[in-house]
Amino acid sequence: MSVRSQTAMQQYENVDFSQVLITDGFWKTHVDKVKAVTIPVCIHQTEVATPRIRNFEVASGMREGKHEGIYYDDSDVYKALEAIAYSLKNNPDKALESKADEWIDKIAKSQQPDGYINTFYTLTPTQTRWTDMHRHEAYCGGHLIEAGIAYYNATGKRTLLDVGIRFADHLDATFGPGKRHWVPGHQEIELALVKLYKTTNNDKYLKLSDWFLNERGHGHGTWNNPEQVQDVKPLTEQTKVTGHAVRAMYYFSAAVDVAALTGNKDYVKAMNTLWEDVTYRNLYITGGIGQTRRNEGFTADYDLPNGSAYCETCASVGMVFWNQRFGKLTGESKYIDVLEKSLYNGALDGISLKGDLFFYVNPLSSNGVGERREWFGTACCPSNIARLIASLGNYIYAYSDNSVWVNLFIGSKANIPLKGQNVNMEIETAYPWDGTVRMTVNPAKRRQNFALRIRIPGWVRGEASPGDLYRFYDSQPTACTLSVNGKTVPYTEEKGYAVVNRAWNPGDVVEWVMPMNVLKVASREEVKNNSNRMAFQRGPLVYCVEGPDNGQVWNLIVPRDARTSVKEGNVLSEKIIAIDIEGKSATPSPDGTGIAVANKTLIAIPYYTWCNRGNSQMQIWLPNKIETVTVNGEEPAL
Repeated sequence: MSVRSQTAMQQYENVDFSQVLITDGFWKTHVDKVKAVTIPVCIHQTEVATPRIRNFEVASGMREGKHEGIYYDDSDVYKALEAIAYSLKNNPDKALESKADEWIDKIAKSQQPDGYINTFYTLTPTQTRWTDMHRHEAYCGGHLIEAGIAYYNATGKRTLLDVGIRFADHLDATFGPGKRHWVPGHQEIELALVKLYKTTNNDKYLKLSDWFLNERGHGHGTWNNPEQVQDVKPLTEQTKVTGHAVRAMYYFSAAVDVAALTGNKDYVKAMNTLWEDVTYRNLYITGGIGQTRRNEGFTADYDLPNGSAYCETCASVGMVFWNQRFGKLTGESKYIDVLEKSLYNGALDGISLKGDLFFYVNPLSSNGVGERREWFGTACCPSNIARLIASLGNYIYAYSDNSVWVNLFIGSKANIPLKGQNVNMEIETAYPWDGTVRMTVNPAKRRQNFALRIRIPGWVRGEASPGDLYRFYDSQPTACTLSVNGKTVPYTEEKGYAVVNRAWNPGDVVEWVMPMNVLKVASREEVKNNSNRMAFQRGPLVYCVEGPDNGQVWNLIVPRDARTSVKEGNVLSEKIIAIDIEGKSATPSPDGTGIAVANKTLIAIPYYTWCNRGNSQMQIWLPNKIETVTVNGEEPAL
């Protein structure tokens, strides 16, 4: 395999979060809560409430004891460190950095002389390393490598990075062509090795990542159910998404990474097919994926139950990863459309508004039984959503030789390195509540020629989702307006972007205005769970009705021609735009012989805010007519 330039097949490169300052009224509150609340929660759970750090202390010889917890718990320590690193880059904190250094010292002392590190195997004499593909050794090592890179980039300190490099060298000495076969039970090392290649410029890590990608589908795995780990066919022959959703997302993200760096068109072809399979037939309206708890993943096309939807938070994070990479590879806006939907809905729902409670599973309806929790036995989600939000700046801007790309509409300031010139950009907006985005362009010198490419979201173009899994009722594409220094200017459309190519001067102000209407959403008829039901969306946000605002939500009806209006509101301290929907409620008649239907104004709130005011009933997909009568408010089978 020959290694080409770092951008062999990419249309653009993302601006690193370290060059982006988040000032956004919506997102800055969440970024600040991750630093002030979520990261301390992760530290407490990792160090005090659970034995994760104690395992490293025992493995390093700092205390006596044995391994406690689950064999993959090391990964949560590494993801917490990665979140800390992202937070430190934009928000230096001596005490937080000192705590991270303390953890890193214990980790480094736990590493074996040959580079191997895993507290479960080090502390469990009855277990032999690299004998059980289910045990996530490479998965833990991948998160170690990612944390080491993030911490090095944030602080300049190499200790954790060097631990990761030694582990990667151990892998390279153990596995690969002419050595041992190995199929990791949970993909992750593939992603990490690409990042390590980009950090060190050492080709062997990219080659090893590619080798791991190609180990699947050749009978090397030791599974009862190879479909669960995407190991039935080689990557380039896969056409149907199967198995565990998070594993699939990490696998596919790495494949796009490797394709971009090596020019592997067979990978790109396979990824296109699999992306369409996910997006056109297996994607929830929230951007969540994974229909069932049984395999924490995929079932059959168009099988999208609401109340039993799994939609793991980590899977939505994985959708953000995969679609970001596809956007870079192709320059097409549809991938960022899916990224945005997953980010604002399926992923953000995974963390409470206060930042201290979490969802592992994100259903689309609830009878009031589920609740947010402080932590989980398998605790991948809290630190995963923390690291995503802390690194949010990675997803806003991008650049190519002579273009600045605006992918997400998030208030921020950024330094963008175009070829031979730097451009400072500033975005001011009340998005997602308002569709007006003000961008100030500050090139390094006067009359610099480059193109500004602004994403035109699918919901503006009348597209509820790429493909036709979802559609808007009676919605026509709406026109955006673009002005420069107060004067309307024409723009061309390329791959879903509004393109303005001109000579820019310091202080030029671009105003991009997107109509922000309430949109009614329907599913394809094959989605039986949503038959004769309707959902509501405004901008990138999917809405739901919840008990605190509406009381009983299982007796609500919304005619297709229902009128809507918007109003300012709040859920706890979170300021929102709510939707009033002119609907109806159905209740047993006073004599008990029939159903009484009365007009009722429904209040819909953004899906990400639900279950922050206690357990309650919730629905996204609302029926257009009475189909099922329930008893005692129990949830019907959806």
